[in-house]
Amino acid sequence: MQNMQKGALIVGAGAGISAAFARLLAREGYVVALASRSGAARATDVPAAVRIACDASDPAAVAALFTRLDAELPPLDVVLFNAGARVRGALVDLAPVDVKTNLEVTAFGGFLVAQQAVRRMLARGGGNLLFTGASASVKGFAGSAPFAMGKFALRGLAQSLAREFAPRNIHVAHFVIDGGVRSAERPEASPDSLLDPQAIAAAYWSTISQARSAWSWEIELRPWVEKF
Repeated sequence: MQNMQKGALIVGAGAGISAAFARLLAREGYVVALASRSGAARATDVPAAVRIACDASDPAAVAALFTRLDAELPPLDVVLFNAGARVRGALVDLAPVDVKTNLEVTAFGGFLVAQQAVRRMLARGGGNLLFTGASASVKGFAGSAPFAMGKFALRGLAQSLAREFAPRNIHVAHFVIDGGVRSAERPEASPDSLLDPQAIAAAYWSTISQARSAWSWEIELRPWVEKF
């Protein structure tokens, strides 16, 4: 029945982590919505109630996304922010406009999605708000300053929100994906040298299934060959 179902939203939906998590959520009975700049066109094998084109860095677009989901989905129990942008290059060569865009998508977008999600979760008495991080969330690498800036900011947002809203029954969790993720374009060089998207999705599900008396706010995931 519709009133017994739960809704889930993945922002930044593509063919990797988000697609694997969407499939898992669908198997668990969630009604899933996928949002990305392209309308989640790459996640073609994912059962989704709606696929929506949304610029996560645009406040009006994010607000419109949630307003639409209010009408088309059951109440949101899980929201995953998986969007991001990546700019590489030597500091002296970086174009400021590219760095600004990187921060707007990766960090400001996380804020916009979180704000809309939390408003609804507070109204319904709880929920799960997840953020996909990266090695750059805790380690700034040479030639990757903009990415580290955005991911560090996203981690800080998640930590702050976890402290603010855990007492109000909203489980906020940040995931440090510390390594490369397996994909069709990225075949692994040795067994298990890349993170399996399905294994990452299972870790997300395990985290949101935690008892409230023992919540994690951050989980690090890495293949066995990856150095700490």
